Amino acid sequence: MCILDDTCSQIHGQNEGADSKFLMKLNQLLLTNEHYRSGAESFVIRHYAGEVVYNVENFCEKNRDVLYQDLISLMQTSQRPFLSHMFPEMVSSGAKTKPTSFSSKIRSQANDLVDSLTKCTPHYVRCIKPNETKRPLDWDDKRVLHQVEYLGLKENIRVRRAGFAYRRPFERFIYRYAILSKETWPDYRGDPRQAIKIICRSVNMDDDQYQLGRTKIFIKNPESLFLLEEMRERKYDSYARIIQKAFRRFNAQKHYVKVKEQACDLLFGKKERRRCSINRNFVGDYVGIEYHPALQMLAGKRERVIFAATVNKYDRRFKKSKLDLLVTSKEVLLIGRELVKNGPNRGKLIEVVKRRIDYGELLSIGLSPYQDNFIVLNVCDSYTSLLETPLKTEFVVAVSKRYAQLTNGANLPLEFRSSYEIILKKTRFGGGIRTVTFSRNPSGTDSTQFIGKSKTLYVYIGPGLPNNSRPSSQRATIGGYQTNAIKRIRPHLGTPTPMQNAPPPPHHAVPISSNRVYPTHANGSITQGNRGHRNHDEIGGVPSPFVQAQPRKPRPPLKPKAVPLVEALYPYEAQDTDELSFELGDKFELINKDASGWWQGRIGNRTGLFPANYVKEL
Repeated sequence: MCILDDTCSQIHGQNEGADSKFLMKLNQLLLTNEHYRSGAESFVIRHYAGEVVYNVENFCEKNRDVLYQDLISLMQTSQRPFLSHMFPEMVSSGAKTKPTSFSSKIRSQANDLVDSLTKCTPHYVRCIKPNETKRPLDWDDKRVLHQVEYLGLKENIRVRRAGFAYRRPFERFIYRYAILSKETWPDYRGDPRQAIKIICRSVNMDDDQYQLGRTKIFIKNPESLFLLEEMRERKYDSYARIIQKAFRRFNAQKHYVKVKEQACDLLFGKKERRRCSINRNFVGDYVGIEYHPALQMLAGKRERVIFAATVNKYDRRFKKSKLDLLVTSKEVLLIGRELVKNGPNRGKLIEVVKRRIDYGELLSIGLSPYQDNFIVLNVCDSYTSLLETPLKTEFVVAVSKRYAQLTNGANLPLEFRSSYEIILKKTRFGGGIRTVTFSRNPSGTDSTQFIGKSKTLYVYIGPGLPNNSRPSSQRATIGGYQTNAIKRIRPHLGTPTPMQNAPPPPHHAVPISSNRVYPTHANGSITQGNRGHRNHDEIGGVPSPFVQAQPRKPRPPLKPKAVPLVEALYPYEAQDTDELSFELGDKFELINKDASGWWQGRIGNRTGLFPANYVKEL
């Protein structure tokens, strides 16, 4: 700036050659400076933000282009504050003074700016301009790298990493991260320093990664801060999952209670109930559709399966065969297996649809008034299907609800009779009619007996609960604690029987549904071995000092009672909190057996349930 003013004062108002003289003077005085470089009609100065090229054309003319003092005085006398504020210069009214140049004004303004900055604590906001087009997703790598280099970001990061970059007051740090430890959550009223140490210790942060000042905590590496944030997010996520789980459990319980009431209303006063199933929770999928894509494809790729179970289907000779009964939003399906005789899949069993029953074609569902498991599907202008499944109540509820939705609230006809005529399918053997008769078992036992004579099947059923029985409001208890487990039944096999040299069953292949009621003793608990004997030092329930004073021989130890043991044939992973996990070859105590296929055992101090076909008795 001084060289420019000196050049302008020497040329005395001449413009020709002034810029060349200015460039020549710059070269004479600054050519040895490492930040200066000369050009033809320009010069280059290397600033902190990079090299800047200055063209010397009209430099001197622009430097002398100033307002005269009389014009400044005229503008200062304006009645408008905006105009008078634009000309703050002090105008001398005395002797003529040399007018100020632009370079002198810039120099004085720069000095004023430096004085202002030294009186305050500046905070720099460094902005990076990614492109010149002002459009999103347009990233100029070369331009951004240039800005990162000359804005001093690399040096800033290096300086921060050398020290403790993150700092936060104690109160704000505890407020944000107190959730990471049970000792500081939800309300901590002790020493803030101790609380911070507890929080950092809970995430296994090294002591050299943070320091405590008088009122702030200083964290050295960004990774340590990221660790705190990640652990905080995990905590909130886990608590959110707990809330979701509780809410879903609450909704599911309400739904199951409502479904049980609907099922009871359908059968109330018309059919006897079974003791083992009246309180059973409804699962819906007892086949495991998610593990059998072929069944899902037959039902429809995007079709919702409301109910799925393996049932017994009776033919014209009253012989049983296994079929999969699927209730979808459009129809009822009966799916069986057939052996492929030709083609690349020869000798393999494939799933085929044996029958499709549209809801509009369903005339009625027939049931007996007893506690048997038979279902009679009466179809309009077609043959009848005779099925047997212990899940008949859930099946009837599922079909009735869907039938009402598709028929604008109409009720599905349900028949409760002791005898049904079964219309046979017309084949090469012809059609015909068979009869199924239900009656009470004359022997009075609970077992069900089947007697086929000619074209009639006689079914004798034992006594069940009265037809006006309703499910209890509480869930079934097992060994003193409630169970709400939901398992998958392995399809088509009923209760699986492990074979020699067979691979271990998958975890989802559980033999019996978890909606099971286990027998307990009369007092509602399972016997836990010998109880402690009564203290003989008491007479009438009160300790006797006379008896205690008599020396007596120590009681001989009781002979340990032999407990039955079982050995694991396959590894099993517990699917619920009321079950036991074990590995192949583990031996543990057997507490109780049950005909449902789930036994109770003890491993160490843990007691739970396990599938009976996964172990063998020793």
